[in-house]
Amino acid sequence: MAHFTVAYWCVFVAALLPLLCSLIAKRAGMGKKRSEGGYDNHNPRAWLAQQTGAAARANAAQANSFEALPFFIGAVVVAHQLGAGQTALDLLAMLYVLLRLFYIMMYVSDMPTARSVFWGAALFTNIGIFFLGYR
Repeated sequence: MAHFTVAYWCVFVAALLPLLCSLIAKRAGMGKKRSEGGYDNHNPRAWLAQQTGAAARANAAQANSFEALPFFIGAVVVAHQLGAGQTALDLLAMLYVLLRLFYIMMYVSDMPTARSVFWGAALFTNIGIFFLGYR
């Protein structure tokens, strides 16, 4: 009988990370009128494109989170299909999500070197997940 593994739950959490970034990007404009630079739900992409600072960086982190998601999903599925050890897979999947959270925090905080380190660590973790079941 199939069941949801920790790694599959990590896929779910990773799928929510872009939404977290979106909330961070939009929070500065919430509660303000559009005429005063507040969030414009009629044209959200144009509004986000005009943002600067942390809001712009959170929006960029959102885009990168969407870009990284398909490889993570695929890696987890491939690892499961190849019969990777479940404990190792679950631990690596949790590490990936944690690294992506740190990546987002470093991006929003304008710490580019640390951001790049976490991005790279998450990428190599994902590659490890992909090949975990390889024999």
